[in-house]
Amino acid sequence: MTPRLIVFDFDGTIADTPPTIVAIVNRLAVEFGYKSLNEEEILALRGLSSREIVRQSQVSWLQLPFLLRRVKKELNQEIGQVKPIVGIEEALKVLKSEGYRLGILTSNLQESVTIFLEENNLQDIFEFVYPDASLFGKHRNIRRLLRLNALAPLELVYVGDESRDIVSARKSGVWAIAVGWGFNAPELLVQHHPDRLVDNPQALVSAIAQLTDSHG
Repeated sequence: MTPRLIVFDFDGTIADTPPTIVAIVNRLAVEFGYKSLNEEEILALRGLSSREIVRQSQVSWLQLPFLLRRVKKELNQEIGQVKPIVGIEEALKVLKSEGYRLGILTSNLQESVTIFLEENNLQDIFEFVYPDASLFGKHRNIRRLLRLNALAPLELVYVGDESRDIVSARKSGVWAIAVGWGFNAPELLVQHHPDRLVDNPQALVSAIAQLTDSHG
């Protein structure tokens, strides 16, 4: 049984949104009552999980949904200026040409993703953009995508840049590929034992080929 559908996280995996998101979060610090981050603190956060970041920020759980909604709204206004991760466009086109189906599962606004894809001429690469509103896990919607596409777990690969992406893939029984160019540092990602950890988009193509070869 070989992979047929590759589902991507969006922020930090396909789109180079982390710098913009950090700028937005710092801009909202006074309004939401938390401390803004300097470059050294931002670097340190790459080694923390999403839950650890929330705890360290001291943003209350009641306030968190409002903050996240605001960040998404602000990002939506700036998404037209965000560029793809260097090299990801070529990798996506290779995967598409090799017959894989490609989709996006994202906690970002579907409208933002659509704008980004159109601005960067990537709208024909993906079959779908599937929104996920959960804070810490996409496993329920990964399972839903398996059902909707009539796939067995090992026919789906989930590609993401955070430790929570690996956890969600594991809970769903699908392949987990972690990318080291996004939100979380490779040192944290490897602790969660992805099936593959890649440090550049070309390596992503090779990693998926290895999954296919090992189960062909």
